[in-house]
Amino acid sequence: MRDAIRIITLAVLLVAPGAQGWAQLAEAPKSPPRAEGEGPFERLILRGVTLIDGTGAPARGPMDLVIEGNRIASIRGVGVPGVPIDPARRPEAGPGDREMDLSGHYVLPGFVDLHGHIGGSIRETPAEYVFKLWMAHGMTTISDPGSGNGLGWTLEHKARSERNEITAPRIEAYSAFGQGLDSPITTPEQARSWVRGIADQGADGIKFFGARPDLMAAAIDEAKNRDLYTTCHHAQLNVVWLNVLDSARMGLTSMQHWYGLPEAMFTNQVIQNYPLDYDYNNEQDRFTEAGRLWKQAAPPYSDKWNEVMNELLALDFTIVPTFVAYEGTRDLLRNATLEWHRLHTMPSLWRFFLPDRAAHASYWFYWGTEEEVAWKHNYQLWMTFINEYKNRGGRVAIGSDSGYSFNLYGFSHIREMELLREAGFHPLEVIRSATLMGAQGIGMADQIGTVEVGKLADLVVLDENPLENLKVLYGTGALKLTEDNEITRVGGIKYTIKDGIVFDARALLADVRAMVAAAKEAEGYEITIPGLDY
Repeated sequence: MRDAIRIITLAVLLVAPGAQGWAQLAEAPKSPPRAEGEGPFERLILRGVTLIDGTGAPARGPMDLVIEGNRIASIRGVGVPGVPIDPARRPEAGPGDREMDLSGHYVLPGFVDLHGHIGGSIRETPAEYVFKLWMAHGMTTISDPGSGNGLGWTLEHKARSERNEITAPRIEAYSAFGQGLDSPITTPEQARSWVRGIADQGADGIKFFGARPDLMAAAIDEAKNRDLYTTCHHAQLNVVWLNVLDSARMGLTSMQHWYGLPEAMFTNQVIQNYPLDYDYNNEQDRFTEAGRLWKQAAPPYSDKWNEVMNELLALDFTIVPTFVAYEGTRDLLRNATLEWHRLHTMPSLWRFFLPDRAAHASYWFYWGTEEEVAWKHNYQLWMTFINEYKNRGGRVAIGSDSGYSFNLYGFSHIREMELLREAGFHPLEVIRSATLMGAQGIGMADQIGTVEVGKLADLVVLDENPLENLKVLYGTGALKLTEDNEITRVGGIKYTIKDGIVFDARALLADVRAMVAAAKEAEGYEITIPGLDY
């Protein structure tokens, strides 16, 4: 069964241009009714917090936050550090109000992830498992690019999440271009008709993998007419037709990954310098050569490099780099042995990660030093572009593309923050990308993305300073040696608040561990790496 699923998956991913879609092999199981979280409350007061508001402003505290129902009603400074708080400065609690003493805690906006595949039948991962991993890591809004469980399923769960009937982030549902059709889109009018159809169903946007220029232009134009957002993974099969700059000029609102960006900066060629025995369907070929692409583009700060960047800035284009999605290419052993896999990765998902010629993004056929060194150089150039794009005012948002290449839901969102830090972002800029920039990228900044009066009460609460060490945002926390020379674990998000409902993040992770343990027992399977006995 496993091999059959992988073969079908690969077949779907390699369909002809215009017919891209995600496999819906069977009706994905639905997430169960919500059994977690307290609230919303008529009035909830968070006392004594240090606030990191998502705008890029520095942390400040102590602050008292008042939440009424699902909205932030008041943000009040109640003193200065090291001085006892004058009770007269604090908002009063009335009968029935809920108060939480969070002295010494940090509060941030809920995190936004613009590349969150819910999973479903391809990886055999239950939606409840995925949602709880996300929520345990502070993710209160995700955009599912491609709606892999089917657009109808995703829209149903979006509505259930909005009503807080399930434990899940807010969901933006994108449909892969051509999804749901029995035959490829071949004319501009067919493209427009398909866009109108998904808009009528309630889709929020479209994910392209590239397409023939006239088809993509028609689809993007119709999407603008229907107020749909658009994003693209500029796949190598179509990037010669349309690179990132071409599609941005058409009105594409964002890009995923980095494909199509180096190609927009070619000066001595039009097509990537493929070896003559290259086969795109051989995924080691595909990802090996992808790691040698950035060095074929114009060098940083050159005329062509600046020309492309300046035009994307003028178009108000959003970049979602998903650095974490490719990190295994530069350090496979690190990704495969991450400490959280043993207790938090489902057996079915682990099998999906392992090397396999018939599975997408399991391309570790013989992945060695030469491939990793090339990818490390690739990252240096890629990160230089992304950091400078941010420096010049460009919008860089976070997407994790978890569920592939040893990247686990939730954990990979935090790792993406660390990679933005590596690229040169200040920690406050990292938080802004994870919150405000993501909200802007999907047109929701009037409701989420910053901690402001009137906005939805989507918040992250933890008892360590994430600006000093982003690792404290991982569910497993961070190692710290005490003054007594004892090794301890600190951090881990304590509460995720969505719509004014307070979720115990650590309890959500405990639920995940129980699901994983039950699956292992049922299958008699343990997380291991072939050839290693440990």
